Amino acid sequence: MALKHIGRVAKTGKKVAVAYRVIPGEPDKCLIVPTEGLDAADHDTLMKLVESNTAQNSYELAEAMHRATLTDGSNMLVSFMRYGKLVKVSTSSIDMIPDTKSSINLAELNKIVAEQKGVTIADLALKDASGNTVQPKESVSTEQAVAGYTGITSDNNVLSDEQLAAQFRSQADALYKEAKQLREQAEELVPTKKARAKTSAEKI
Repeated sequence: MALKHIGRVAKTGKKVAVAYRVIPGEPDKCLIVPTEGLDAADHDTLMKLVESNTAQNSYELAEAMHRATLTDGSNMLVSFMRYGKLVKVSTSSIDMIPDTKSSINLAELNKIVAEQKGVTIADLALKDASGNTVQPKESVSTEQAVAGYTGITSDNNVLSDEQLAAQFRSQADALYKEAKQLREQAEELVPTKKARAKTSAEKI
């Protein structure tokens, strides 16, 4: 069965989901989700979405992602952008693989589609009902694309194991700090039973 929105990094063969085949204002760039860098829950949720009729009928996968939620209840598109799981790379660095037997470079595919429609590649960018170009929900710079989950740098080089490990640790530290702050805020709102019992014991 042929599937839209599935690709791989041309140099490494690593699988990706292509959220935007053409970025508004940057027709030679696309936004991808490197699937190997996702945790199991996010990976399964994304792949189920990709295989769904909603995604397969969407012009860009990002449209379906914006209407989908992850297992923690957060919006998939917003969460992936916020935590560096959406990466901006050159379209020439990505091969689309609709099935196991065929592939085509995304830059070439965009060129062919544009020629068939009689428009420029820039005109392929997602548009709303009024015909206006739709910008990604949050900006993602090429520099920000070097996220711990990707293994791809802004010039499309593969990161070393040492660089990946350092970025994984950085991501883990950031998430730990955020989780700690959220727990502290939760305790302030509604203390846990253990905390309440300790407070009562201290009063006695």
